[in-house]
Amino acid sequence: MTAGYVYIALATLFFSTMEIALKTVAGTFNPIQLNFTRFLVGGLVLLPIAARMLRQRHERVDAAALGSFAWLGFVGVTVSMTLYQLAVENANASVVAVLFSSNPVFVLLFAFLILHATIMRQHVIALILECLGIVAIINPLHTDISLSGIVYTMLATVTFALYGVLGARSVTRFSGVVVTSGSFLCAALEMLLLIALSHAAPVAEALTAHGLAHFARIPLLSGYTPSTAATMLYVSIGVTGAGYACYFMAIQTTSPVTASVVFFLKPALAPLLALFILGEPIPFHMAAGIVLILLGSLASLLPILLLKRTARMLRLRHKLHHSAHTHPHRHDRHRASRPRRT
Repeated sequence: MTAGYVYIALATLFFSTMEIALKTVAGTFNPIQLNFTRFLVGGLVLLPIAARMLRQRHERVDAAALGSFAWLGFVGVTVSMTLYQLAVENANASVVAVLFSSNPVFVLLFAFLILHATIMRQHVIALILECLGIVAIINPLHTDISLSGIVYTMLATVTFALYGVLGARSVTRFSGVVVTSGSFLCAALEMLLLIALSHAAPVAEALTAHGLAHFARIPLLSGYTPSTAATMLYVSIGVTGAGYACYFMAIQTTSPVTASVVFFLKPALAPLLALFILGEPIPFHMAAGIVLILLGSLASLLPILLLKRTARMLRLRHKLHHSAHTHPHRHDRHRASRPRRT
């Protein structure tokens, strides 16, 4: 169990520094170029763990599964993470980190619409609190946050939530680490294809003519210097590879509910790290929004934790009761050995 909490701490640290690391190279790399490197390396880091999980489950990745991974990679990485990188380029790292942490709200909505999941009272409370948190952070009456940054962040959040819900059935069959590694590697191939297509003269001209010059002639290797290469290695191997590996190891050694504390801690830790490393301020309205989002996460998580605790106590009581009936003489001897009060 101790190892599980170490994995949770490491995953929290990796995920909380993601926006900060990406902010330091924002503008140096094209969003698709950056994501290609990040998710190719991250997917390869996760691959040995995924292979071991497939052997344990006696599963094989067939053509249908590959098609599912490719679709998930397109939605959750090629689209969502490109929007996410554009958000980091146009808004403070702390703002992007906290707003993106509200994705459970949209997971809940998509799970209801697509999977017909049941929405319970604590989910509604969490939904309201997290929506209020988003409004508080944006501060629409006196906002100084870039509108494009907000739009990119929320679009990235919504599409990443959709990725999580669409991948639910595949996760049940293969496990989270297999689906994550598979979708990352498929997305890397998709982005490599987009990079190649962006160099075709008709495509480049059409993109430029429609105001999308940012996506015309996307570079593959330019922008790398010793400092940017070190940051990219950290983002690729550390955040995307080791971060997800630690998260899945935390699930294995504790439980999915306990491991989800990672995403509960991130919106509190990421702004503090951005304050100390990037000097980004935390105004009152943002602090209020962080508290509301944390309360929303707690409202959703606490009933599950209490239910698990109750179930654990009931199992322990049943075990003691069963032991008393199975070995009655042992309990009689124990009772007889006690000194009588006079």
